[in-house]
Amino acid sequence: MENVAPDQARAALDTVERARRRVADEVGLPRGYWWAMAAGWVVLGVIGDLGPQWLVIATTLIFGAGHSFLASRLLNGRRRTDQIQVSAAVAGRRTPIVVVGMLFALVALTIGVAIALDTDGDRNPGIWAAVLVAAIIGFGGPEILRVLRQWFGA
Repeated sequence: MENVAPDQARAALDTVERARRRVADEVGLPRGYWWAMAAGWVVLGVIGDLGPQWLVIATTLIFGAGHSFLASRLLNGRRRTDQIQVSAAVAGRRTPIVVVGMLFALVALTIGVAIALDTDGDRNPGIWAAVLVAAIIGFGGPEILRVLRQWFGA
């Protein structure tokens, strides 16, 4: 190894960096996380529109506690599957910030859609807004997270 030419060393380092980026691009949250989040979103929308106030508060607290539990295990984005766990340096330390920001944006979208539907006279605006956002979360969550990670260099 003592007679490695500079161009060979550069080519080897470039190969390693490409492989590292390929692994980092695969980092994310498991598909089940997104569908569990979508189901919870719909449940909150239904209870928010049809349930008594105490149930809305209790369910919101339970949903928040459940998400906190999941987030503490998954939010670092390093374990998309059971087959791989990468270091935080490869996964990107901003992944949790991107996920939390994405969730805030989805909450804002839900509220905006519900307000628009309520203004239009819909009888259950929270349910329909929750179903719309749940579909976005369930079907597009991993892809949205992947794009946001690229945009923010996470």
